[in-house]
Amino acid sequence: MNPLTHPELFMELANLQEKDVVNIKGTLETPQILLNKNDGTMKFAGRSLPENPKLFYAPFKNWLAVYVENPKPYTHVTFMFDYINTTSSKMVMELIDIFKKVEERNGRLIIDWYYQQDDEDMLESGEDFEQVTGSEFNYHSYP
Repeated sequence: MNPLTHPELFMELANLQEKDVVNIKGTLETPQILLNKNDGTMKFAGRSLPENPKLFYAPFKNWLAVYVENPKPYTHVTFMFDYINTTSSKMVMELIDIFKKVEERNGRLIIDWYYQQDDEDMLESGEDFEQVTGSEFNYHSYP
């Protein structure tokens, strides 16, 4: 994410911690992100290949770190990526590690991984995330 090419997104990310509901529209380089403290639903969808994934995902990781300290009884996470580059994959892994803390707080964590029917790579990415993080995923294909 380059603040000069996406100034409105940069400003929105700067004030993330103050919000109970975060709804960031996706771009050609960044995913749609929905985070809702009120009902425990989280969604990441679209393409993830920001110029600087660490910079882009940092505000969301910080927001989630606060959320998992006092999560809802059920936290439902949906991943529906069309494409994730290698550096974004590391950030997604870190997000999943944060989400796992919901279970440490006696909350229930549900992770749904969506992938296009013919996209074996995206299915394998979900399986890799599941194996490495030790989280349980539900897989859903769509046309």
